[in-house]
Parts: sequence; structure tokens; C-alpha cells
Amino acid sequence: MKLTGQIMIKLHPQLEKDCIALGEFELCSLLLLNDANYPWFILLPNRENISEIHQLSTKDQQQLMLESMFFSQCLEQVFQPDKLNIAALGNIVPQLHIHHIARFTTDASWPAPVWGSVAAIPYHDQQIEHIKNQLLSWFKKNREQIFHGS
Repeated sequence: MKLTGQIMIKLHPQLEKDCIALGEFELCSLLLLNDANYPWFILLPNRENISEIHQLSTKDQQQLMLESMFFSQCLEQVFQPDKLNIAALGNIVPQLHIHHIARFTTDASWPAPVWGSVAAIPYHDQQIEHIKNQLLSWFKKNREQIFHGS
């Protein structure tokens, strides 16, 4: 995982408007949705013209699952949420992307879905740096898991 702030693929305009690029896994770009109401991340497979998981090659499907599960473990340990919401909807943004949202019984929308529930609160630069540092620290400690599946 590289937290470079750069991504390999052209983003759908809505993702470009709503997200902050954090970095890259082997297959996916990692984005942070610019809404401080929730730790809300998006994994975006770096493949053109894909809108559904089944359209990925078998190898890419497996890599997506590996990266999603690895990142889910990260979210559980870093943020300690009450629940993780993981979803690939694509009703508005057809470019394949998978939401990973750490939910808390105390969050602004609990227990309802987060979409359109409350107005987004943009992150400050300091908050973004703090999140990057938390993720990077966890990735460094747990790097071997993504390569060895342990």
C-alpha cells in the first residue's frame, strides 16, 4: 500500500468531486469520502469500463476480495466501529467502487443508511493527515497479511 495521494485511473466526476485520493493497493485505489461524519472509504479497482464485480477477471475478483478484507480488518482495528458497512451500489456512479464505512451507534445516521441522511462535513487538512498516518501505521504493521493471506 502506498499513500501517495495519487491514483492510477480516471475517476468518475462524482467521485472526483466527493473524494480525497489516499493511495494505491495492488488493484485498487483508496479514496476517502470527504465527509467527517463517518470514516468512509472507497476501494476503486483500477480497471477501465467496469461497473460490476463479475466483469473483473477472476484474478482481479480475488485480489479485490483480498484488499477489501485486508482494509476491513484495518478499519476494525484503527476505528473500532460497532459495524462495518461494505457495499457496491453504483446507482449514481457506474464506475465500480466499493464503499467501506465504519459505523457507530453514536454516528449521525445510526442505524439508517448514510446516503443523504445528513449534510456532509468536509475534513480539515489536519484530520486527513491524521487518518493517513493511522492507516499507514496499521499497513506497515500488517503488511504481510495482504501478501500471505494470514
